[in-house]
Amino acid sequence: MGNAPIANGIELPLANGRLSAADIMNVPNNTIKVGPTPADLTIEDVRAAAVRIEGSVVKTPLMHSITLSEITGADIWLKFENLQFTAAYKERGALNALLQLTEEQKERGVIAASAGNHSQGLSYHGTRLGVPVTIVMPRTTPTVKVMQTESVGGDVVLEGETFDEAYTRALELEAERGLTFVHPFDDPHVAAGAGTVALEMLEVKNDFDCIVTPIGGGGLISGMSTVTRALNPDIEVIGVQARLFPSMFAKIKGEKRDCGGDTLAEGIAVKKPGDFTSQVIAERVDDILLADESMLEKAVALLLQIEKTVVEGAGAAGLAAVLDNPERFAGKSIGLVLCGGNIDTRLLANVLLRDLARQGRLARLRVTLQDRPGALFKVMRLFDAHNVNIIEIYHQRIFTTLPAKGLITDIECEARDADQVERLVAALREAHYKVQVVELN
Repeated sequence: MGNAPIANGIELPLANGRLSAADIMNVPNNTIKVGPTPADLTIEDVRAAAVRIEGSVVKTPLMHSITLSEITGADIWLKFENLQFTAAYKERGALNALLQLTEEQKERGVIAASAGNHSQGLSYHGTRLGVPVTIVMPRTTPTVKVMQTESVGGDVVLEGETFDEAYTRALELEAERGLTFVHPFDDPHVAAGAGTVALEMLEVKNDFDCIVTPIGGGGLISGMSTVTRALNPDIEVIGVQARLFPSMFAKIKGEKRDCGGDTLAEGIAVKKPGDFTSQVIAERVDDILLADESMLEKAVALLLQIEKTVVEGAGAAGLAAVLDNPERFAGKSIGLVLCGGNIDTRLLANVLLRDLARQGRLARLRVTLQDRPGALFKVMRLFDAHNVNIIEIYHQRIFTTLPAKGLITDIECEARDADQVERLVAALREAHYKVQVVELN
């Protein structure tokens, strides 16, 4: 829902952004409600949601990470929401909303626009409860996400090139078919379900210094902050957005910022934040930080390497913010929500390899050689002497600025660490080779 005036569930037309006197007189019993407000999301709502969904979602573990604590200089606790059946916390809010439908609404079915975790959570629990679920996705949605949604019972409609176009079509189908729209974040029932994550965290440990939570449209942090403010207002609540999509950051801080780009955290890549959730965040969240892509990649890699858990870019946003702001979080006890684990395996492989490159364990050296027999062999002897493993070799003879007898050779290699690569580069240059280390952006 937005801030459009609602009367008995019917959206009223606006004239110059205001209700006319005639509009008001025509409303039965003069009952007018202007969208949901923060008052519609309380700790009691979250507790009621916890009772409704108990036994139907995984009560995921909250665990202390000794190694991540040593790396960050903070006391890190992880809430493993990537262990839900559909690998994301979104199940909680979707189920809470479904369980509050009328019998007629359940029979007609629900609809949502989503290319991510909401579609799977809604489809899974809708199918389990016998509620027909229609999901409208952009045609650009990766096939794997379409297949995952269909595999848990969702009826997928592909429409438009962007989420906004898919969302518009979902609203049209809602009206045409008499379906109930379940918003992925801008709904008090959905946010209350998401808030059960914080309830479970504070049952285990109620003395965090701060809780750091990813923000896309704002449903998760709205629920989390509602619980935290009610149970321990001394806990700082901090949100994190991808720097490429700072929509809620800009709205709360009154700034104008562009949103767009290929972010690893596509689960929180929201251009238009929620109207309801932005009100809650303005009232109950202490600050919002922005995470760079390199830190998101590092966080995903660390969680896999250290905690042996697969987390998508959005799910790693909290850790990325802590890594990027060591002074702010030093010595603090921090709760992080690993909100989802749905990441494409090829993309995950790229992230891990890029992380190895940033550590200096993988490198690409660009060496200028003479195009003659034995030239490459002499270079290989230096690699062997420094115990650096060669992975791939690429020759370029044509598209260079070198003379016809010259060539450029790119050599991808693997070493123990960056120091070993540096020693190899120094030896190549001492042997009068022109060497360039190809940097990773």
